[in-house]
Amino acid sequence: MKNTNDNQKQLDRFPHQPDANKDYPHHTPQNTLPFADKIGNYQRNIGRPTNVYKDSKVYIIGAGIAGLSSAYYFIRDGKIPAENITFLEQLDISGGSMDGSGNAKDGYLIRGGREMEFTYENFWDVFQDIPAVEMPEPYSVLDEYRLINDDDPNYSIARLLHNQGEIQDFSGFELKKSDQLAIIRLLLKRKEALDDVRVNEYFSDSFFESNFWIFWSTMFAFEKWHSLLELKLYMHRFLHDLDGLHNMSMLVFPKYNQYDGFIVPLRNYLIEKGVTFQYNTSVTDLDIEFEQADNSASVADSAHEPTKMVKAILAEVEGTPTTIAITENDYVVVTTGTMTEDSRYGDNHTAPNLDTVLGNQGQSTGWTLWNTLANKSAVFGHPEKFNGNVAESSWMSATLTCKPSALIDILKTLSVNDPYSGKTATGGIITFTDSNWIMSFTCNRQPHFPDQPDDTLVLWVYSLLMDKEGNYVKKPMPECTGNEILAELCYHLGIIDQLDHVVENTLVRSAYMPYITSQFMARAHGDRPEIVPQGCTNLGLVGQFVETKNDVVFTIESSVRTARVAVYSLLNVKKQVPDIDPSQYDIRHLLRAANTLNDGKGFIGENLLRKLLKDTYYEHILPPAHLDSQEESKRNDFIFSEYWESIKGLWHK
Repeated sequence: MKNTNDNQKQLDRFPHQPDANKDYPHHTPQNTLPFADKIGNYQRNIGRPTNVYKDSKVYIIGAGIAGLSSAYYFIRDGKIPAENITFLEQLDISGGSMDGSGNAKDGYLIRGGREMEFTYENFWDVFQDIPAVEMPEPYSVLDEYRLINDDDPNYSIARLLHNQGEIQDFSGFELKKSDQLAIIRLLLKRKEALDDVRVNEYFSDSFFESNFWIFWSTMFAFEKWHSLLELKLYMHRFLHDLDGLHNMSMLVFPKYNQYDGFIVPLRNYLIEKGVTFQYNTSVTDLDIEFEQADNSASVADSAHEPTKMVKAILAEVEGTPTTIAITENDYVVVTTGTMTEDSRYGDNHTAPNLDTVLGNQGQSTGWTLWNTLANKSAVFGHPEKFNGNVAESSWMSATLTCKPSALIDILKTLSVNDPYSGKTATGGIITFTDSNWIMSFTCNRQPHFPDQPDDTLVLWVYSLLMDKEGNYVKKPMPECTGNEILAELCYHLGIIDQLDHVVENTLVRSAYMPYITSQFMARAHGDRPEIVPQGCTNLGLVGQFVETKNDVVFTIESSVRTARVAVYSLLNVKKQVPDIDPSQYDIRHLLRAANTLNDGKGFIGENLLRKLLKDTYYEHILPPAHLDSQEESKRNDFIFSEYWESIKGLWHK
């Protein structure tokens, strides 16, 4: 038997999740660990667990990417036998929100997609060990992914459209100097100062009228009322990608949809290892034993947090109540919340049925367990901050299964390559800037599904502001049938006169998701629980609704990160999970970002830097000089003086 108090002390002692935002990177005689955000193969060492866990059972609640990654790390680094791991999944399929289903006859369905880039270090830490989808051994999913993207660069030639199909200039951000300074000021702010602050409470109206905002909001699904803190974290996390934001040249995509590309191979790997998957199982509660605080504790022990140990899992298996006993040697990992809970569906002729969404918000099955845990203790967070305002957390998507039509004809003119070629097509979403719904659509590499017929393309459409009337269809998007969504799309593409032909050759499956951006809702410290909440000895929380040091939400990387932290912390594996990629501290990326925010026309202090670095080893770190850079630099220097008072206050406002 392990001593839970001693184990908790061990967990507190080893820095499984170092924080680069708090640490000064330096060497000391006693420190043997890498810097907090040191990325690389040194982190691939095999850790040494403090105990032998061959008799421990692991129950993972939720078989999305966070849960699947948890199982992977329990096996690889925790050395727990795979046959000791059981998934308890509410649905009848793995994958959670990373879904992909259907067929060419009935129509394919993808509720959402996630952009990816090079620095998903934890995600690739898993998938460099998972056998490739199509390539033979010894190739991995990572190998296959790299080969596809190295050979076929991603970018867009039509990122923005307006005036019914006309390509709009998308070459620059068009940010005013005051808005550029506001971004810099935000980057300098401490995270603790941004609790419960919304984006539109900080930025001016001109910021929301810029190309930068339309790029940002449509690519990442940010709304004006979302968390300013999360926006800040995104800016740090993807600082190195800013100069590819306008044409999406920083993105990389899999060959197929993300369910077939990632979930299927990882699930199959775990099954082959011996992991058990139990579907149609809804976990409603955890029986947690709370250690009573010792009032006689000495001052030295006053910081001791009473332990919390899971003793049983309460579940319903296909409607039948079931209790699973948990010992102190067993572990439970829970995915808190779900972005795609209570999704509602439509097709060509029907709109999604939303009758009970508002009356049931935050109370449907996927939220039950987190709600219940939060009622037991404040250490489990406040789910109502995320699931209690459907009006601000929902949007709608539609998947189009397309035979040749006028829609495909116009698509070819907006794509980098012929969509039937198997190469990059639109290179990411194309957004209609004059759409009331802020409608976007994309065509990824085809086929998007392994069984997709040669003459069929799969497109994806979504809208950010779906509660407004469409420009052509005078209804909010959730009230629209699939054919009406097609009509709105064809109107904005300038082919409304060929709508009948498009409808005849296009299957539409729509999805209304009431919580799809719930993880972005304005929040304060404590609203999201820690990955291993204070005092918990055998319980970890993973997914999009838990606290990390500096990572963002709404990425598959952050889901995997939480899984890795949970396993290392629970088992006290002597390994660290590196902080996010350190590009935010790299002077090269900082200079490039500053230049990019000003549309490549230079940045404040550029003249001085060019003089200092001319003909030196470090000259190459400066962005290429703009044609008008000298004149622009003079203007920038003037602006520097003009804004000196506000610049002086960057650190304090």
